[in-house]
Amino acid sequence: MTIGNQPLDDAGSAGLPHHRALLDGTDWASLGTARGDGGFLPAVLTRLLDPDPAVQTGALRELEPVHHQDSFYEATVPVALYVAAILARPTTSARAALPEWLGSLAWEADDECVAMGERHFNGGYLETYPELRAFRDQRPAFYRAVSPFLDHDDPAVRDAAVIAALPMTEHPDLNCHRGEVGQHARRLLATSTSRPDRGRALAVLKKWGEDIRGLETADDIGAGDRHASARNGVGGCVDEPPF
Repeated sequence: MTIGNQPLDDAGSAGLPHHRALLDGTDWASLGTARGDGGFLPAVLTRLLDPDPAVQTGALRELEPVHHQDSFYEATVPVALYVAAILARPTTSARAALPEWLGSLAWEADDECVAMGERHFNGGYLETYPELRAFRDQRPAFYRAVSPFLDHDDPAVRDAAVIAALPMTEHPDLNCHRGEVGQHARRLLATSTSRPDRGRALAVLKKWGEDIRGLETADDIGAGDRHASARNGVGGCVDEPPF
């Protein structure tokens, strides 16, 4: 991927090139997706900034080929960088959906998924998966893009940013942000009723060694027990990459 030498603008504070530099300076047709080359992507990415929220939402759905079956392709990281670069654009009405989309990538690239891949392929997983490595390497840039929304007034935007940020902090350069992100996760747990969000927030806090007593509800504990049973082979969970 090549980036044009254009000035930073709305994405500059996140250390990202301007979204137009990413769009115009990337050879999209040379990048693979699950459905062939990425020549269709510039039109789709442009629609993410359409003033009509329905058009934006539709464009986000059209990005499915760059993360088909939770896998990473040559076009995945360039698209993710573009999405990160437009998060702060005032024309972005799908404000919660975009960090949620970035978060879906981050969770599929977390250390647990890598460990599962290493077990499944008997080692050498990352070495043979450069597209996944590329995403993991860019986690600091993605974190800088979503972190301004950790205090957003809209709970949907705020929670999406928190859930996206949690796995990103596994990057060594982002470990120092775990305390701050953990506080935001605790606030999410005090207000959110989303089962997936609560499960992920609790799992990360527990992994970090934090005391989650008082944060868990009876429903959380029941869901955790069911998840543990599944991982032990009782619930049909398959410990292998989703592709």
